[in-house]
Amino acid sequence: MTLRGYLISMIIASFVCWICWVFVIFIVNPEQTNWVGFLLFYLSLFLAIAGTASILGFLIRFIVLKQELVFRLVKDAFRQSFLFAFLIIASLYLLSHNLFSWPNLFFLVVGLSVFEFFLLSYEGRHY
Repeated sequence: MTLRGYLISMIIASFVCWICWVFVIFIVNPEQTNWVGFLLFYLSLFLAIAGTASILGFLIRFIVLKQELVFRLVKDAFRQSFLFAFLIIASLYLLSHNLFSWPNLFFLVVGLSVFEFFLLSYEGRHY
């Protein structure tokens, strides 16, 4: 897949995910739904944030780090966008269950940072 094809497909997929999220917000009543409604809400928001952050992360990396190979920029942006989206979704989930606090957020950020460092060190050994 070419870079242009990747960007166009990611933009379309992210747009569709944002539309699905807005649709879920207007259709699903959080007071009357079961776990499926919440799953649709969190999943559509996760995919929308991950897609948007992936596009923005790639564009920022491409503009600033022009000497880097493009497939590495795409791979890094995609991986970090999933971690960022997970941070947002986990924070919203904790907030919905009245478990959101600064220590919990700190442990969540530290855990995701350790996971990112693990992925970077694992990646470094295989190239």
